[in-house]
Amino acid sequence: MAGQHRAQTDLPHQTRPTLRGSFGMSASTHWLASATAQAVLERGGNAFDAATAGAFVLHVAEPHLNGPGGDLVAVLATAEDPTPRVLAGQGHAPRAATIEHFRAEGLDHVPGAGALAAAVPGAVDSWLWLLAEHGTWELADVLAYAIEYAERGVPVVPQLARVLATVEDLFRTHWPTSYALWMPEGRVPQPYDNLVNPVYGRTLRRLVAEGTGTTRRARIEAARRAWRTGFVATAVEEAAAVPHRHSSGTVHAGVITAADFTDFEPRLEPAVTARFRGITVAKAGLWSQGPVLLQALTLLDHFDDSRIDPSTAEGVHTIIEALKLAMADREAYYGHLDPADAEEVVRRLLSPQYSEERAALIGPAASTEFRPGDIGFKPYTPPLETRRNAVQADGVGEPTVQQTGQTRGDTCHIDVVDRWGNIISATPSGGWLQSSPAVPELGFALGTRLQMTWLDPVAPSRLEPGRRPRTTLTPTLLLRDGVPVAALGTPGGDQQDQWQLLYLVRTLALGFDPQQAIDAPAFHTTAVPSSFWPRTWTPGGLVIEERADPAVIDELRRRGHDVTVSGPWSQGRLSVVTRDPDSGVLGAAANPRGAQGYAVGR
Repeated sequence: MAGQHRAQTDLPHQTRPTLRGSFGMSASTHWLASATAQAVLERGGNAFDAATAGAFVLHVAEPHLNGPGGDLVAVLATAEDPTPRVLAGQGHAPRAATIEHFRAEGLDHVPGAGALAAAVPGAVDSWLWLLAEHGTWELADVLAYAIEYAERGVPVVPQLARVLATVEDLFRTHWPTSYALWMPEGRVPQPYDNLVNPVYGRTLRRLVAEGTGTTRRARIEAARRAWRTGFVATAVEEAAAVPHRHSSGTVHAGVITAADFTDFEPRLEPAVTARFRGITVAKAGLWSQGPVLLQALTLLDHFDDSRIDPSTAEGVHTIIEALKLAMADREAYYGHLDPADAEEVVRRLLSPQYSEERAALIGPAASTEFRPGDIGFKPYTPPLETRRNAVQADGVGEPTVQQTGQTRGDTCHIDVVDRWGNIISATPSGGWLQSSPAVPELGFALGTRLQMTWLDPVAPSRLEPGRRPRTTLTPTLLLRDGVPVAALGTPGGDQQDQWQLLYLVRTLALGFDPQQAIDAPAFHTTAVPSSFWPRTWTPGGLVIEERADPAVIDELRRRGHDVTVSGPWSQGRLSVVTRDPDSGVLGAAANPRGAQGYAVGR
């Protein structure tokens, strides 16, 4: 799968081994989720059983990064059919979520925190649907891990403690249900305290109890009905209707109702693909930012390996300029489009002629312009409000949480491959504990994905009832000769495909081992309107880890990049599982940043 032009002795040191084996591999952003997924594999479950069990554990172990009230995007292939498919677990805008309503509330953007920004929760229903369609385990067995952790507790990771400390005043003053749930003793949990969420444990137990029927599928479908039409939907409607403080500083009630839950239906969709260095890369469509990675790869495929080496100033510059062009097209053309329009837009964006034209725009100096291309559709130009990079010089770079609950880039990720050849890459997100007041009967908050829509009726990613907001969630599946060989992804909001691009360049073009590629210094551009409230950008912005060569950083500034140097291990939380279809050897690697992600397997 990887390029071979470098000798292994020339490759950089890595923090941990790339795992290799033949039974099964699991990797995620939290060791408890990885261990849970692997435990399911060890007990005979397949990759979809394992990923579902691990994902529900992520709700408990990383509640500041995802939750049951959030969403997910997954790319998967089965042992019977290697065709990559996308699990669309992104909920849509509620029936009453109109531009007119938000404008009447005095808002010019969808807030970044508060229930008014909630899309219909898609994560739980989508995981249960996947379990019914492609799993083999009973619902009670899959949820047992998450129930145990919710009731017995999980260690508070340092970043979770920092998030809770940041929003303590908001919770205490404005969101009393969240204060009662997350600070039950009247204090902020400290790192490695034991954190319990018995309310969510009861919610999961009730879903299991509601799951009655004569077959496994019937029992899972009954639990789905309890979520979509029963006690969960009812409790969400009642809680969201209580007016509360939003990140805008103003008070609003949410508009989501129980009826909105019934409008959501998980489904598998065809993946969008492109080739880079002989490997097929499969992504979600224009309702995600997945085609950004595909566009950037088609541009970089016009350059030889030395021009795109991320350890050099030339390589960083070329990669960043390609990303700026792809992400400008994201703003101009991406959104939940009609299927025929979406297919044609993707075809034009990924056409060889268009990628060659765009690659020719990469010059020796950094561009500070917003430059979408001409594909025959009218491009949308979003409001271009500037800001300086707000990146800390230390820490792990995310989550970026303000005292208002405003959050950028909070997400988690899980990858699983089993011995039969089932493989999945999933990025669950949203429903963060800091996103909106906790629903007291359920033990979780609603998400705020609608903040990624514009209150502009001509925008392709506009707010509109029934439309999915354009999400930043963007897992990846790689195929060689039509057969899956890797599943990967990362948290990071607008940085997700940027950090994955570095991984693909390093492994597919430069011959890096997966763990070496993950460990190598990372960078990204902020020269794109943020997907998160308040939707600002930094023209020419480039954030790079301080482990990068100082001479490289100096050269990037000389070329005109607005460089911010972040902490040495601050950018990216990537994980990956791999499979060699010829030898049957499986592999896995995970991010060391933040001392949280882990890969496990044998």
